[in-house]
Amino acid sequence: MHTTRHLFTSESVGEGHPDKLCDQISDAILDACLKDDPDSHVACETFASTALVLVGGEITTNTFVDVQTVVREIAREIGYTNADYGLDCDSMAILNMIHAQSPDINQGVIGQGLKEFQGKQGAGDQGMMFGFACNETPELMPAPIMYAHSLLHKATYLRKSRKLDWLRPDAKSQVTVEYDGHTPVRLDAVVISHQHNPEVSYETIKESIIEEIIKPVLEPTGLLDSKTKFFVNPTGRFVIGGPQG
Repeated sequence: MHTTRHLFTSESVGEGHPDKLCDQISDAILDACLKDDPDSHVACETFASTALVLVGGEITTNTFVDVQTVVREIAREIGYTNADYGLDCDSMAILNMIHAQSPDINQGVIGQGLKEFQGKQGAGDQGMMFGFACNETPELMPAPIMYAHSLLHKATYLRKSRKLDWLRPDAKSQVTVEYDGHTPVRLDAVVISHQHNPEVSYETIKESIIEEIIKPVLEPTGLLDSKTKFFVNPTGRFVIGGPQG
């Protein structure tokens, strides 16, 4: 455990980031299955590329899910509504490669496998998770990840409310917090990379993101100081993004 000053960095991605887009599609398909059939077995994965979304995996359920509609509505809600973004909810291709769960796995899940496990529910897959709650934020989450999330929540609001109408869906943030032992004492660095329309100047992007996103979100923490470093779209341009990027 750290007992001296050290830095800790966490990253968050916006709802239009390709990883998050795919997660939301898979989650929506799971929700649709469970809504009408709580006993559904769902292992759904999604892949996205330019003008294409592929949904695959293993699903065993007694309900019908209109995968095409689910995928298009999630993309529309996120903001992929223009072919210039590399993905358009109305014109993109959708490949549905979902199939039923393997009967070899399913017999173990429903308790019809080996004799010693007859009648006992099994697992079709395994996952190891760990985590902890802490008092660094009201959400009981560590400060770096919570601040990174909050920055992108603010950016999403400004994009969807069209207060910053040149923002596009893809985005990523990083926040580096300096700790003294277990206590956050200052913000060392903040990074936001946000997709944008091509006609907007870098100066406008940088000023807007610092003044309308970073400062309103992070100044209330009391951890910003004169040495905090801001990095906004460090490559200088982020027009091509999302699944296309």
